[in-house]
Amino acid sequence: MKIDVLTLFPEMFSAITECSITGRAADNGILDIRLTNIRDFSEDKHRRADDSPFGGGVGMVMTADPVFRALEAVGASGKRILYMSPRGRMLDYAGVLELSLETEIVVLCGHYEGVDERILEYWGMEEISIGDYILTGGELAAMVMIDAVARMISGVLGDRQSAGEESIYSGLLEHPQYTKPREYRGMQVPEVLVGGNHELIRLWKFEQSLVLTKKNRPDLFERFAGGCGGLSKKERKILEKVMEMT
Repeated sequence: MKIDVLTLFPEMFSAITECSITGRAADNGILDIRLTNIRDFSEDKHRRADDSPFGGGVGMVMTADPVFRALEAVGASGKRILYMSPRGRMLDYAGVLELSLETEIVVLCGHYEGVDERILEYWGMEEISIGDYILTGGELAAMVMIDAVARMISGVLGDRQSAGEESIYSGLLEHPQYTKPREYRGMQVPEVLVGGNHELIRLWKFEQSLVLTKKNRPDLFERFAGGCGGLSKKERKILEKVMEMT
């Protein structure tokens, strides 16, 4: 997948272009993340790309011309262009999976109080949000989106199925995890995990996921409980037990 990112702060993206899973995917040619500095397309002698808003108000707004020029330079016309914005459609699993099927996307990172609305209208941009809160700029939101999308692309993770089985993607939150040592400061690893019975381990993990989901995300729990027609008899019993817990 080719991802063109237009930003005022390209240096921030070293976190995903040089590190961890996304960095390795870029090294292996699975991801092609290209960073474009919008300031390079400003005709202002100080490379400014912002100005005060018409109608008054606090803060500054990114100006149209350098963004237009940057979009033209990366050949954005006809491509799927995303603008990271708190007023956009909330990014969820379905959206992440949909984006992972694209071969090319263009991502615009806003800053300050946002961008001139004519940029969004002319280029037909999709506005994407990662949550109901405000960040200083779109760079962090873009990195979150790219990381989430990259994990769904074949070859990025070692196990193709592991992305879909993780935490919230299964419909439940992830069960507790433990590693060595077996005892630490008087705290023990649950006996079932070291007993060697794989079926009991699987059922224990399922129950723990149910308990945690009910406690921390009751909305997800209710959705799962209402649409879980494929459970085994043992799993159904566990679900009924957890549903009765207060």
